[in-house]
Amino acid sequence: MSQIYRAVAIDGPAASGKSTVAKRLAESLGLVMVNSGAMYRAVTWQVLQEGIDPENRAAVLEAMSRMRIDCGVKNNLSTIAINDRLLTIEIRSAGVNEHVSKVASIPEVRESLVAMQRDYLGEYDVVMEGRDIGSVVFPDTPFKLYISASEEVRAARRAKEGESDEVAKRDAQDSNRKASPLKVADGSIVIDSSDLTIDGTVEAAREALIKLGWKD
Repeated sequence: MSQIYRAVAIDGPAASGKSTVAKRLAESLGLVMVNSGAMYRAVTWQVLQEGIDPENRAAVLEAMSRMRIDCGVKNNLSTIAINDRLLTIEIRSAGVNEHVSKVASIPEVRESLVAMQRDYLGEYDVVMEGRDIGSVVFPDTPFKLYISASEEVRAARRAKEGESDEVAKRDAQDSNRKASPLKVADGSIVIDSSDLTIDGTVEAAREALIKLGWKD
């Protein structure tokens, strides 16, 4: 009998704290944490490296067809490599921040990367965070959380991290795109992290999972 793996889906807007919560939650539950956004960022980084206009859909897709994308796991965290280059800090650059929503809005890009995201569940129990995990990637999982925070709080968090992308602009781009827009997936428990510490948000997430039927 084959192993059945479980997925915890965590969605939310930029700088809501979902990545940190997902990582801490995965650590506490002994699961693999997958950052789906890193995949879109990696493709965007490569597109920019090749001097391609991120708004040129045909050129982006042609470039992506030539990319060798490898998704892995190291120390229970997802990794992403393109053409044998493991990408880490590069994908947090200002240029990637500015253009990732454009690349991520291309339906064919999302289709390809969603398939890679789903592949993780063939080997691991995962906590996966992003913007369409509960609605598109794993719509059937009962374990769905949506981490939110006020625009002001999220902008302050971005500034503290030394990043300059405008959260309001990202919100509009992610929520209004035709392909897999950011939204609260059916069945999600919403956690507002505006006035919570990271520890408090993680604890709220654990309590929400228990309400959704999670058992260690």
